[in-house]
Amino acid sequence: MKLCELIDEFLIYISGVRDLSENTVLGYKNDLEHLKIFLTPELDISTVTKENLKLCIGQLSKNHSSNASINRFIAAVRSLFAYAYKFGYLKENPALELKTVKLPKKVPRFMTSAEVETLCNQPEKNELLWASRDHALFEMLYSSGCRVSEITELCLSDFLNGYDRAVVTGKGDKQRIVYFSDEAKTALKAYLADRKKVLQENGTLGTTDRIFISQKGQPLSVRGVRYIISRYSGAEGTNHHVNPHAFRHTFATTMIGNGADVRLVQEMLGHSSISTTQRYTHVTTEKLIEIYNKAHPHG
Repeated sequence: MKLCELIDEFLIYISGVRDLSENTVLGYKNDLEHLKIFLTPELDISTVTKENLKLCIGQLSKNHSSNASINRFIAAVRSLFAYAYKFGYLKENPALELKTVKLPKKVPRFMTSAEVETLCNQPEKNELLWASRDHALFEMLYSSGCRVSEITELCLSDFLNGYDRAVVTGKGDKQRIVYFSDEAKTALKAYLADRKKVLQENGTLGTTDRIFISQKGQPLSVRGVRYIISRYSGAEGTNHHVNPHAFRHTFATTMIGNGADVRLVQEMLGHSSISTTQRYTHVTTEKLIEIYNKAHPHG
């Protein structure tokens, strides 16, 4: 079997049989494109060796790819050849002993309470796009700790007890309940009135249950949310650029910093591992040390 044929079959398998998300499949596809470039698409997979794959990894390093990108590539290659071995296309798995590279520990980027308040108020003070929608979007991201994909997929039917909380579907199709602050609920109610008008004007009322829509009445995409945040945190807004995940980081840091149990925060964030949530305890400690050093006379 040719490498290009194996990759095509594998992508169909993870999409149709394993039912992985569109973004996940696209990620695999992009990483395996590198493999085709390094080894050539027509290569017979039975001739691929561990040394060939290590050379591919070395080439990524020479191209100044980040360690995270290299590890993602390794994971994709491992999965591809595990698939080939499982279904009898190979007698041995050449990717079995590939090792990932060590990643530097990164402190999650989060906003201070003043920064997040300023950003949340930007839509009403600086009407760049759709003020009521964008204000509600920011407040809901901050108060719930949702991933951007979870917010874009949130529907009217997902809410419980008015707008106090909602059921969201996270990674691995795992569902959890998230909660919204009074500020978020007030902003959401104001936006929903405008949302109805936009849907009526576009003749799309009743065509979508998604909460957040574009000004054309279509469901807002993850890319759309990124664009909105970049506008308000860019030169036209706060001039202090943040990415959408900063709202989630800020939620977690604020909760743990104010004494919330890390296990409860884990549940609210939808983390499968407690170690992922515990990053925020380190962030909080580092922030306290920084404040101490600045405030104490002998700091």
